[in-house]
Amino acid sequence: MVNRVVLVGRLVKDPELRKTSSDVSFATFTLAVDNRIREQDGTRGTIFIDCRVFRDQAENLVKSTRKGSKVAVDGSLNQRNFERRDGTKGKVIEIVVDSVTFLDPNPNRENNAVEEPKFDDIQAPANSNLDSIDLPDDDLPF
Repeated sequence: MVNRVVLVGRLVKDPELRKTSSDVSFATFTLAVDNRIREQDGTRGTIFIDCRVFRDQAENLVKSTRKGSKVAVDGSLNQRNFERRDGTKGKVIEIVVDSVTFLDPNPNRENNAVEEPKFDDIQAPANSNLDSIDLPDDDLPF
């Protein structure tokens, strides 16, 4: 069985750093990811995914990102059961993150404006067949 998740999205709010009872650092955050499937009106919805990362990566995430930061996460799905204060039981499905990649050019900038990379100067090799590929955007896996 395989349980692996790779996502790219933006932080919905600043990540929160906490410690377990055994003094292990962890950070929780929610990642906003575009839905792959289009709605009937042609727009793509957004999925909000809860994530949890541990130890040094948690501390680096909190120091290097904030609301709106673009990150890639690699991890696995986890279901966690819990009991609410009123005694009722609940469960949450979240991503337990193994690695985080920061995708913003400068995550500590003053505003959340994203500087998109410029690809104007990149050209395909002369012997490539990239011009002959004709795929509609709906067929792309991303």
